[in-house]
Amino acid sequence: MWKTQLPGPVGILHAIASDRGLCALLWADSDGPENCRDARPTSPDAHPVLGSLAKQLEEYFAGTRQVFDLPLEPAGTAFQIAVWNALRKIPYGETRSYAEQAQMIGNPAAVRAVGGANGKNPISIIIPCHRVIGKNGSLTGFGGGLPVKKFLLDHERRYATDCSGVRISAATGVLPLKSCRTQPGT
Repeated sequence: MWKTQLPGPVGILHAIASDRGLCALLWADSDGPENCRDARPTSPDAHPVLGSLAKQLEEYFAGTRQVFDLPLEPAGTAFQIAVWNALRKIPYGETRSYAEQAQMIGNPAAVRAVGGANGKNPISIIIPCHRVIGKNGSLTGFGGGLPVKKFLLDHERRYATDCSGVRISAATGVLPLKSCRTQPGT
């Protein structure tokens, strides 16, 4: 396991990768998954996954990337993995409620468990738990803090495009209800 720090507009992110994929993208005050704690420091340029992550995050924050293309290796239970896979299906610039996410995994009664699994998401931003909001549209818990969650949602709305590639006006707040974009592995 290898780790590095990546500066960005939301603060310092801690990235951890194995030779096979990204294991964690953590906020500065997070310990991260237990299996990542012995990671050795390196520079992003010295590791192919971390280097690709650094480039893709830079593109994301510049508004030129809406879908990440990285090998992922999050450690979690079967339920957590299902919840995190559902997060990856929420399109850029859109949000879903915890109830909608529970429906996405075929377990509409698991709203609280979905929230708990989202809270354990080890790969923030890439597995976009920031796109899940309360049923009433309110911003709810987020590992990076609610101001960062708001920043990420506002950022995505600013750069969201419709299916034809036309930029959607963030001023109108109009976003597509259904998406024609797909994420890798869907």
